[in-house]
Amino acid sequence: MDESEDVLDKVKDIKDKVLDEIQKVIIGQDEVIEQIVISILAGGHSLLMGVPGLGKTLLVKSLSKIFDLDFKRIQFTPDLMPADIFGSEVIEEDPTTGTRHFRFIKGPLFSNIVLADEINRTPPKTQSALLEAMGEGHITIGGKTHEMAQPFFVLATQNPIELEGTYPLPEAQLDRFLLNIVLDYLSKELESEMVAATTSTTSAEVNVLFSGQDVLEMQRLVREVAVSRNVIDYAVNIVRATRPDCDDAPDIVKHKVKWGAGSRASQALIMTGKARALINGRYNVSCDDIRFLASPVLRHRVIPNFHAEADGITSADIIKEVLNFVSE
Repeated sequence: MDESEDVLDKVKDIKDKVLDEIQKVIIGQDEVIEQIVISILAGGHSLLMGVPGLGKTLLVKSLSKIFDLDFKRIQFTPDLMPADIFGSEVIEEDPTTGTRHFRFIKGPLFSNIVLADEINRTPPKTQSALLEAMGEGHITIGGKTHEMAQPFFVLATQNPIELEGTYPLPEAQLDRFLLNIVLDYLSKELESEMVAATTSTTSAEVNVLFSGQDVLEMQRLVREVAVSRNVIDYAVNIVRATRPDCDDAPDIVKHKVKWGAGSRASQALIMTGKARALINGRYNVSCDDIRFLASPVLRHRVIPNFHAEADGITSADIIKEVLNFVSE
């Protein structure tokens, strides 16, 4: 067995082991777990949508333990300021010499995995500060640059059922998230299984399976995955078909879409496609990978217009039509 086959076996093992381990504490949600792992390996950040009480915090905390990564949860509130997440400089006095100096105390953002809970509850000033750290990988305070921990992954949640007193992220800032992952209700059978498991006297714990260095190595491997020109063209054609001013767009896009996805969406489809190919034991991206990831990549980048909202047409409906319209 050559080296490339060894790598493929190792990465495929990661998917299987993560799912087996996390199922000790999380019932169902396999597709959501896969998408989060894909986002981590692709080196991006994700937006997690779901009503309260579906286990978002437990899911992310369990993943951080499996990968042996430092985890912090930030509850976003209307009075949260950038310094509350970044940290701040304090004046310290040397008791022997009496000299004073500034010392930077790091905030909760300096962690490997950060759960930004209810990001739409905090004002735009703090939202923008978080997104800047996500995009740049560092922050500058007092003229000094502080690098974020590596690997660094932000999973931001939004509560979709409460709009009063919230600050929804602008479309341009939503575009900074690699994936928009939707955590839905469990089926009746899985919910019964979850309730039985979580209300008994026994409690399960996940084990550490990998290290932060493993994650960095996997992120490097993702970029080495091959992509054929026809798969790239397929991804680009899907994204272009979401733009109402494009001649190749279907009628639903021309009449029901206000803004389509930008070029970052095409890049996201390919990068996440590479990560999905690897965790499924392949060293090349297929059109099936692109179709699987089209919804989480595009649902926050395709903006329906007034006519679509009046007719009850969502971005998910539009993306479905686009996938049916664009041929491989």
